[in-house]
Parts: sequence; structure tokens; C-alpha cells
Amino acid sequence: MKTIKVTTGRPYDVRIAPGLLLQVGPMAREIAPSTQKAAIITDRNVEPLYLEPVFSSLEGAGFETINYSIPPGEASKRGESYLALLGWLAEQKLTRTDLIIALGGGVVGDLAGFAAATYLRGVRYIQLPTSLLAMVDSSVGGKTAIDLPAGKNLAGAFYQPALVLCDTNALSTLPEEVFRDGTAEVIKYGMLCSPTLLEELRGDGLRTQSEGIITQCISIKRDIVCEDEFDTGLRMLLNFGHTIGHGVEKLSGYAISHGLAVAIGMAIDTRSAVKNKLCPPDCLTALEELLALYGLPDKTEFLPTQLYGAALSDKKRAGNEITFVTPRKLGHCELISMPMSEMLDWIEAGVSL
Repeated sequence: MKTIKVTTGRPYDVRIAPGLLLQVGPMAREIAPSTQKAAIITDRNVEPLYLEPVFSSLEGAGFETINYSIPPGEASKRGESYLALLGWLAEQKLTRTDLIIALGGGVVGDLAGFAAATYLRGVRYIQLPTSLLAMVDSSVGGKTAIDLPAGKNLAGAFYQPALVLCDTNALSTLPEEVFRDGTAEVIKYGMLCSPTLLEELRGDGLRTQSEGIITQCISIKRDIVCEDEFDTGLRMLLNFGHTIGHGVEKLSGYAISHGLAVAIGMAIDTRSAVKNKLCPPDCLTALEELLALYGLPDKTEFLPTQLYGAALSDKKRAGNEITFVTPRKLGHCELISMPMSEMLDWIEAGVSL
């Protein structure tokens, strides 16, 4: 088992190994020795696969265990779903000394984490990510959120989990399209700061050495988050491809998944960076080759004006400026700010061939 210590304002461990879902109870008891009740939040795809073993492990460790299931998909990250979950927690009389357990992918983790951050002004929670995307990205770092009609993740809180357990056995039950979705975030970490990781991804490393690659991604995120927990500077690097990617998601009515949208966003940003002479062409070539290798798109049918309109609600906008993550060379990105008046030109440069 690999353990990564995240030393934010509220420190916690991220543990990566096969079989961890069977050990949730004793590990939860380590961090919550006097807690009585554990509320598992999951979705209806994950429920038949993992609810029973997690439930049994928690019961075996002496927790009174209850569970709540949501429909799968981004639609469950809306305000009405959040309020319904809060109402259920209140009906179950969950107290501030109890635990919330997020069992599932990014949607479950974001929703359950935001509920944990706000119910009774804060209840401890544990992340049990079951998708590749959630393991390498959304379960770590304490960003919790729901979507608003204007855009993605516009209401949320920074609220660190008490523990994250990444059971790599869960990857074997992922549909291929869900696994592929997570590969975009893995490629993102390589583009940000690890040419070595990019090289590993050229082979079959992501399937055969998942524990090591997940550990690398989480370690990169840990280092960035610990330096900038509240996303005021360096942590914005983790949004590479996300400004345009979130726009693609919104414009598609979330029919295009997060990972595929981020892949498109990374390609557009890198293409524009090359055309604006901010990074060499080999950076774009390497990215496009990796996206193709993992079956990820690098183009969109949405018009630059549509993408620009969607970006007007982006969280990284500050007044009349917006911050973009820009590749400067392979395995190294930087933050640049540009006036919103120049953003349409940036997108047009990245969309055009």
C-alpha cells in the first residue's frame, strides 16, 4: 500500500492499494474512534458493485451505517439534489461527530463533499473514489461543488476530507468509456510537470502499473495543493484545459463527459499556445499523439463564439481578465492572464487547424 500525506490546514492520508474498500471500517475507525454513525452516499451504478462490502466493513467496525443513492451523472450535481441530500441527512439525525462516506466517482465525491462541508457547518467525510478520474483528481484537494444553470462548479466550498482510499481493484469494473474519461486527467498531470509520466503513458503503463501512476498524479496534486490550498495562485495550474472544457460540457448539456471535454480544452489551449509562439510545436504533437492513443478527442464542433460565451461564467475570471494555463514546453505549464477582449482570439487560434 502506498500512502501520501496531504499537509493542508486539515492534514489527511491518501492510501492507494488493491482491496481497500474491504478495509474501510477499520481505517475509518482509526480516524474516528468514538463516532457512532456513518452515512454512505453513492450512485445507482456503484451501489450494486460496492455498497454491500463497504456497508459490511463499516458495520463490522462498530458503525451504525445508513446509505443514500443518487442517479448517476452530472445532473445529480444540481441544487435540488444537494438540498434533497441535506434533508435526508437531517431526517437521519446525523450529528457533527458522525461521518459521511463518498463512495463513487467525481459527481458523488463533489456532491457528498459539499454536503459534508455545509451540513451542520461541517461533518467529517471520507472519499472512496471508484473511477480513475476521481482517484487521480477530484477526490484529493478538498474542492467540493455543485453546478448552477450558468455553469459548472459555481457553488462550493474548500473542505478537505479526513481520509481518501483509492482501491485500484475498482478500476477493473469501469466501463471502457469511464476509464478513458479519467485518462485525460492523467495526461494533464504529465503536461503540467512530468515528462517522465508522459513517457510512461506511451506504453500500457496506465493499465499495468495503475497504482504507481495514480500515486504520481496524486503526489503532483498534493504538492500543488499544499502550496496553494485555496486556489489563489499556483493551484490554478490544475485547471489546464478546464476553462474551455467546462464550456464544452455546458454547451453539450453534459452529454460530453468531463474527461473528453478537458481533452478538447487542453488541445485547444496548446494549439493556441503554439500559434502564439508560447510553446514549441513538439508539445502539441506529443499531446495529440497521447490523446489519440487513449481515444480522446482534440477538437469540438462548437464555435469559438459559443465557447467564449460559456467561458464568461468561468470561476477563473476576475473582472475583465481571465487566467489560462499555458504549456511552455513538454511537461511544463504556466499561468497567463489575458483581458476577456482577447480571449475570443485565443480560442479561435486553438480551434482552427
